[in-house]
Amino acid sequence: MKCKAAVLMTSGSQRPYTKSRPVNIEEVELEQPRAGEVLVRIAGAGICHSDIAAVAGVRRLPMPLVLGHECSGFIEDVGEGTQIVKKGDHVVLSYVPSCGRCVYCASGVPGLCDPGRRANRQGILLSGGTRFQLKGKEIHHHLGVSAFSEYTVVPENSAISVSKDVPIEELALLGCAVLVGIGSVLNSARLKAGSTAAVFGCGGVGLNVIQGAKLAGAKQIIAVDVVESKLSMATSLGATETVNASALDAVDTIRKLTGGIGVDYSFEAVGNTEVMAQSFCATRNGGETILVGITSPEDRLIVPSSWLVDEERKIKGSYMGSAVPRRDIPMLVDLYASGRIKIGEIVTRHLKLEQVNEGLEALAKGEVARQIIDIG
Repeated sequence: MKCKAAVLMTSGSQRPYTKSRPVNIEEVELEQPRAGEVLVRIAGAGICHSDIAAVAGVRRLPMPLVLGHECSGFIEDVGEGTQIVKKGDHVVLSYVPSCGRCVYCASGVPGLCDPGRRANRQGILLSGGTRFQLKGKEIHHHLGVSAFSEYTVVPENSAISVSKDVPIEELALLGCAVLVGIGSVLNSARLKAGSTAAVFGCGGVGLNVIQGAKLAGAKQIIAVDVVESKLSMATSLGATETVNASALDAVDTIRKLTGGIGVDYSFEAVGNTEVMAQSFCATRNGGETILVGITSPEDRLIVPSSWLVDEERKIKGSYMGSAVPRRDIPMLVDLYASGRIKIGEIVTRHLKLEQVNEGLEALAKGEVARQIIDIG
């Protein structure tokens, strides 16, 4: 079948993306789902910093590819032998395909699935190969999803059925920003009620870290960013104090706000090693730093090593919010439906597929938290 998709031809384009226009809107050929796969009509797709990392070449992926990984949609067709989802289901897609058999899947951490991550690095589906073509040439998949397309094909394990009683477009953010942010608190940190927390970076993921900390019962949540509008959003979502790091020393200010000792938990949601180090330095003795932002493989984090032993401070990585998507995404839908978490308030604006380059530039500038591309 033919469909319209946003294709990233090469990585490394220079900003502003509104001028270099790294993503082309093309009519592509999409193969029908094979055994164990499903065809999804995309409803809405969020633009994430991981998309910018692919455009900039920070994440080295095979080109060309259909960009996007955070989305929701409808099951239009199913391949032979599918058992988990059916035609007509509303779904949120998971960007790490889970094989269900490796040691990580068996241990309850499908985000670390070996075959799934290997397939993502190669730009193919878990069952092998690609399903997109452009003028007879192979087009790769972005993180097993390729959300910036009218239609996509994914393994059925990547499609999580959700309630039909909630707006499907906004549920796109459950595929990454909400799952990662709230998951980093509930699954990775397992933050204890009554604790103190700092969140460095108030974009789509960081704002959901704040929501997660509020859900978990943190008594103090300090939001750190350099954009006042994002700090205002942080307050509306549960931050008890804010720090504009462009005007104040974030670590010193956090210590003053916590009686001189630092926070119990500090989350870095920027993807910058200097900010990661600040996040670590903002914790108390015995505190824990959870790193959520993605950096380049060449980047190195430098922190006082003695603090890890002498002061028992901890650093933990959190990929995909340490989530089990089939368990956690329906839970998040229930929390949203009951009003305990917010999604629409995180969305800065809605775009058309043809505006993807403008959306990427706005995110790179730090002007927006999350943007949703309304596709169908």
